[in-house]
Amino acid sequence: MNVTAPLRCLMTATTLLTCAAIYCPTIRAADEFDKPPISYRESTGHNCVSGLQKSLDARTQTLAYEENQGYLKSLLSALNVPAESQMLVFSKTSLQLRRIAPRTPRAIYFGDDVYVGYCQSGDVLEISAVDPQLGTVFYTLDQRSTETPKFDRRNDNCMVCHASSRTGGVPGHVVRSLYVDAGGQPMFSAGSRTVDHTTPIKERWGGWYVTGTHGEQSHVGNLIVRTKRVEEPVENSQGQNVLNLKDRFNVDRYISPHSDIVALMVMEHQTLVHNCLTKANFATRQALHYEKTMNKILSYGDDNRLESTNRRIANAGDNLIEALLLVDEAPLTSAVKGTSGYADVFVKTGKRDSHGRSLRDLELSRRMFKYPCSYLIQSESFDELPRPMLDYVWQQLGQILSGTDQSRKFAHLSASDRMAIAEILRDTKPALPADWATTQDVKVSLVTP
Repeated sequence: MNVTAPLRCLMTATTLLTCAAIYCPTIRAADEFDKPPISYRESTGHNCVSGLQKSLDARTQTLAYEENQGYLKSLLSALNVPAESQMLVFSKTSLQLRRIAPRTPRAIYFGDDVYVGYCQSGDVLEISAVDPQLGTVFYTLDQRSTETPKFDRRNDNCMVCHASSRTGGVPGHVVRSLYVDAGGQPMFSAGSRTVDHTTPIKERWGGWYVTGTHGEQSHVGNLIVRTKRVEEPVENSQGQNVLNLKDRFNVDRYISPHSDIVALMVMEHQTLVHNCLTKANFATRQALHYEKTMNKILSYGDDNRLESTNRRIANAGDNLIEALLLVDEAPLTSAVKGTSGYADVFVKTGKRDSHGRSLRDLELSRRMFKYPCSYLIQSESFDELPRPMLDYVWQQLGQILSGTDQSRKFAHLSASDRMAIAEILRDTKPALPADWATTQDVKVSLVTP
């Protein structure tokens, strides 16, 4: 059997945070985002981690150190990251790869704007913060006790994996798909793939521990390949509908015994949208910067709009809209339920409209969300997109949600979906465009697309 056939029967493992170059063979061209107007490496980050550092330096906030897990619990609390979000990955795809194995998986936790990685006996905590102007900014925090903890910003060793074609050429997150052997080594000869919410469930979560129920749907989580070659079809009956990981490793070494299936699904969606938001931001700023330069050279007025600017905004904007509206989301064929309580924690933080509806409401039987529009449309990163990009996205969303745009790619949105999303946004999203301000301005056709 040819196990190197393109993307065949692929398994999910992550390079979500700082990662070793050996596991990221994609070669990057010169980083455009290091040049004006982005100037990524030279620019100061303004995000939840940089804000926490200011508080630590001013002694208005502290981090508590614990003997076994260092600053982990205190950092999660300071960044408002729920312990229920814990996901456990045992592939050696991280900066601290020597600490990672099936018996000592790496734990990853996340909130709406930050991801935290923890390894047993690790030298550092790995953090990636979502920055409205710089995209993803990478940090480490030394796991030795000190009076004033310091976050160290990391660039070069992270950019090898986290600013490549897999992230759209911007600093971002990568969730990858591959097989993992008994030592935690990725088996790259069997193929590799980037994973998001469009990836079929059957191809997700190899290299991950997964707790939760999912009916007759199969996945490749909890799978350790104990042979030199990957033989297909892979037998993974013991990896399905797993509720307890105690027989696989010592769960007491972690702050939670779970690696929640719902958290995994939300994270895979969230990383895609974060990358699209960064791309939309950078593409617009770069296009406007180029336009200003050309107008000056050609002695045109500052308000002269180049067609290339419109194209770049439209291309990045369309990708963002498709991610926000979960275009091509892989369908669920059975109900999914986690074990950690993450789903309840996630839903409770949602902004609700006058009918009690939220974009964070989960469906988890046919699809992930009850109302298929990403909650990240309510994030700071979305709100701080350059004005031309915001104008474009809102205009297109208005066309889609009103039913004017009946494109096939949006056929998964029923008339009731479109109406509900428009109404939720109108009630929960401040500073909507003028033509979204009243109900009569964005009406939804009752003709099902």
